[in-house]
Amino acid sequence: MSTSISTSNHLIGSGLNPVHAIYETSIPAGEGWMYDLLEGQVLRIVDVEGNQAVDTLFYSTEDPADRYSAIRTVTKQQNLYLTTGSVLVAESGRELLKITADTCGRHDTIGGACSAQSNTVRYSHETLPMHNCRDTFMLMLSGRSEYSKQDLAPNVNFFMNVPVTPEGKLTFADGVSGPGRYVELTALAPVTVLISNCPQLNNPCNAYNPTPAQVIIWDAEGGEGHV
Repeated sequence: MSTSISTSNHLIGSGLNPVHAIYETSIPAGEGWMYDLLEGQVLRIVDVEGNQAVDTLFYSTEDPADRYSAIRTVTKQQNLYLTTGSVLVAESGRELLKITADTCGRHDTIGGACSAQSNTVRYSHETLPMHNCRDTFMLMLSGRSEYSKQDLAPNVNFFMNVPVTPEGKLTFADGVSGPGRYVELTALAPVTVLISNCPQLNNPCNAYNPTPAQVIIWDAEGGEGHV
């Protein structure tokens, strides 16, 4: 079966009420966030002002070396884009999370995170000193002894629009999200979530204006989350 690049939406809202959430915070553009989800807990990532790229990595909390695999995830679902129903898979084949609600429609998992080096290639050498998602990922991982720079991997770019041309090239285009749209993921195992809320000023996906993202967590029955 060939891998689909269908752009069809799977817009499904959530019945969860933020009043009943166990955790909520705002992540300013350019900053990071790391959290351990227990199995069954639900994470909602909200695009507060619209078209903000939220770069995200996932790790098995029980085995931090077993990280999210874009290749295995794309292969499993036979689609380059993530949306409602997509199961996010680790390198071992372990199922980490499932997207159970999505009011955006699709999310990128092949465009990667911006870095000082990629900024100079995509834009200009003058962008080299600009803050980037790779720097944020590195900073957050350095705060935990079980992680190192070797644990960086191709990430999910929630709300980011990266169309693939018929020739197989990537294009970084205007966003398809909007204010208040969200994606909701249910943990299928204990999962560590790492977010870099992208500071990118050179990409049209966020109208050249990085904005905050919100995260909300609901508990599984009888469970507790911890930072």
